[in-house]
Amino acid sequence: MKKMLLIIIFILTATALAGLDHVFYYPDHREYTTPTADGYKFEEVQFPSKDGTKLFGWFIPARDNALGTVIHFHGNAQNMSAHYSFVSWLPANGFNLFVFDYRGYGKSEGRISRRGVYEDSVAAIEYIKTRTDIDQNKIILFGQSIGGVNALSVAGNNRFDGVVGVAADSAFSSYKGVAMDHTTLLKPLAALLISNKFSPKKSVQNISPVPLLLIHGTADKVVPYRHAEVLLKKAGEPKELWTVPNGKHTEALGAYFTEFAPKLLTQFKTWAGAK
Repeated sequence: MKKMLLIIIFILTATALAGLDHVFYYPDHREYTTPTADGYKFEEVQFPSKDGTKLFGWFIPARDNALGTVIHFHGNAQNMSAHYSFVSWLPANGFNLFVFDYRGYGKSEGRISRRGVYEDSVAAIEYIKTRTDIDQNKIILFGQSIGGVNALSVAGNNRFDGVVGVAADSAFSSYKGVAMDHTTLLKPLAALLISNKFSPKKSVQNISPVPLLLIHGTADKVVPYRHAEVLLKKAGEPKELWTVPNGKHTEALGAYFTEFAPKLLTQFKTWAGAK
């Protein structure tokens, strides 16, 4: 009887871990704000993912002559309208901004899956590449948390003309690794059952020669700092890691905004060839 109970527990645990992809995503459909609150004019756009899933996003043009276009890949909770505040300052500082929702988030249709979210990230870049009202040679990819994972993986697995820089804030190096960071007794099962499909440590080296910037806080308990070190080691040149001393998850543009936002703006301008 005891042996049978252990077998049942193992099967249930294995099933739960095998479906852990869904634990990486916490979407909702609430509208937290819009660019109108910042006095911006913006365009709500819809575009298809590879499988035809309808996705939604906001294109916010720069207030003055655009220096380039930043595509923002948001984190795993809520939706783009909650994460937009991290990058809402960019249009006022010369950059077009495109934010979008993965499938199952906000107004975007479909059910969440790791492959689906990856393909949605590819589709967002492909959509921007269709626009005739922007400089197609000055595109920057910027992702935060799992959005950083998506930006790195997409940039590493594809070659998009016109991408002049890739930045990732608080990204993890592998799905398996970050799952094991949050698993104790079941760590051996997590190591066995969680796939590293679309993990950036497998492809980050291919981003080169496009410049890569990693940003990570040393006190990040959601994604430990060592993930940034792994990615930096795997990446090709040119590459850089900005460390946020005592910074927690995605705090570079939060609690440490006044220090890191101007640095990031300068980096984006450099990538875009702006004076």
